[in-house]
Amino acid sequence: MSTALTPTTAAAGSPLAGLSAAGRLGRWLLLHPHLMLLLWLALPLLWMGGLYLGSLFGLLGQSFYTFDDFTMSVLPEWTLDNYRQLLNAGNLDIVLRTVTMALAVSIADALMAFPIALYMALYASPRIKALFYIGVMLPMWASYIVKAYAWTAILSRDGLLQWLLGHLGLEPALQWLLQTPIGGNTLATSHLGRFLVFSYIWLPFMILPIQAALERIAPSLLQAAGDLGARPRQVLTTVLLPLALPGVMAGSIFTFCLTLGDYIIPTLVGPSGLFIGTMVYTQQGAVGNMPLAASFTVVPLLLISLYLWFAKRLGAFDAL
Repeated sequence: MSTALTPTTAAAGSPLAGLSAAGRLGRWLLLHPHLMLLLWLALPLLWMGGLYLGSLFGLLGQSFYTFDDFTMSVLPEWTLDNYRQLLNAGNLDIVLRTVTMALAVSIADALMAFPIALYMALYASPRIKALFYIGVMLPMWASYIVKAYAWTAILSRDGLLQWLLGHLGLEPALQWLLQTPIGGNTLATSHLGRFLVFSYIWLPFMILPIQAALERIAPSLLQAAGDLGARPRQVLTTVLLPLALPGVMAGSIFTFCLTLGDYIIPTLVGPSGLFIGTMVYTQQGAVGNMPLAASFTVVPLLLISLYLWFAKRLGAFDAL
């Protein structure tokens, strides 16, 4: 004998029966995990998006304001003069100087980081690899400004590096380098010294992505290359380097972008000559010309956007 289910009995047999409204909502969210994740992230995303994008668009808007040289005040009158000033020979020289240094540091760090990362990934034992990890990351625990000031002492005329080169009989080579366009009175006041400091400080950011990319290479690929008669140099150029290229590009994102916007090292080390970061700091902090400083910040934003697009095409984001 069948018994017909009434709406009351059907509701009583429902899994949501007896639950409060909050309980029903919680159960429904458990059945829709993607929506629950979105709700959890909504507030921080709105906060970060509003804070970052709001300040970015505010900065972009100020780049079109007018700066009165007589009253030293910013007027909310829209103009393109700030961007026209970027095309002046002096300002173009600042951009070119900064980009050249960023590219040189990225290339040098890649050349220094690859052998270290290769040994860590393919040859080092677990204990040695742990020591390498500590050695690579230990400089990152020290204060950035402390390291920059320490390098000014190392590169000074009576500093450690010049003392070491003198004892090795390389003092004439150092003097020859200081007389070239990348030199100066001392290493601490030369483009070469500035390049050395940049390369040292950003080197760990290049080693770790390359090491991670090399770790993902299957050992069977190297064995197959050897079985097919490839020499070690051929394995390096045809297997390791192409597969490690995303890691190199991922590391260069850090070295290029960090060098491009840095203003502390160009202030402490090297000859007089503004970088983009120091130009922004000078115009905003010393002169008060916020519109010109804002227009200068657009330059690294565009350069970094183009560089990230190029790096993404080479698979750099897969190695981060």
